[in-house]
Amino acid sequence: MSFRNLSPGAVAEALGERLRQARLNQDLTQAEVADMAGVGRKTVLNAEKGRATLEVFVAILAALGLTSALDQFLPPQPVSPLQLAKLQGRQRQRASGQHRQQDDEEPPAW
Repeated sequence: MSFRNLSPGAVAEALGERLRQARLNQDLTQAEVADMAGVGRKTVLNAEKGRATLEVFVAILAALGLTSALDQFLPPQPVSPLQLAKLQGRQRQRASGQHRQQDDEEPPAW
């Protein structure tokens, strides 16, 4: 299923349906998953309808042992070369050529 042309609400509903199917595949009730996730049964019901916070969604995934799927869901993003250049700031191009103080000169009086 492609999420490309779906509204955010439709994507949330589809993910909720997948969450429900994962729970059923493990032969668990909503109450059992709620207990394992540390949330209420109604919260699991709402998550399966696509109405849950990200924190609740991740807690239910953890209870179902599916957190490894998060890397496929949103893989780590590499830093772009442009962003890396901005983070590094301006690099020195050459030495400043500071003059050393000679022994015969008096140090400045501050």
